[in-house]
Amino acid sequence: MATRKTTATRRTTKKTTAPAKCPTCIGTGETTTEIRVGRGRRATGHHQTGLCPDCFGSGLASA
Repeated sequence: MATRKTTATRRTTKKTTAPAKCPTCIGTGETTTEIRVGRGRRATGHHQTGLCPDCFGSGLASA
């Protein structure tokens, strides 16, 4: 009985790592800020959404 000879070939693939998320906006690219509305500038719980000042809306951490 003949035995079958196998050759060990190893395939290597590169793992693609995801870029790090911005810690300020947690990768969304937007931050919310409470704004004061009304007479006497009382805080009424209104929020305004804007671009993240650290990543400029990309959601990726800067190096």
